Amino acid sequence: MTQLSHTVHDALATAAERHHLARVADAAADETGAITAEYGILTLAAVGFAGVLAVVLTSPDVQSLLVELVSGALQRD
Repeated sequence: MTQLSHTVHDALATAAERHHLARVADAAADETGAITAEYGILTLAAVGFAGVLAVVLTSPDVQSLLVELVSGALQRD
């Protein structure tokens, strides 16, 4: 909103409307639970990544590659 629209709105708003708008602004500024939501989103992302990793690691091509890598590392020359 521009400064003029704020001025017009404040002039037209009743006391009850101003009180309601102030409560809405206070509620919007409250960040209670924001960290919990961020942890929830991070947990979902980690579970998704673990699922993709499990699918990739159980594929036959990747398993054979890993077996060759470990076998090569364990062979003594």
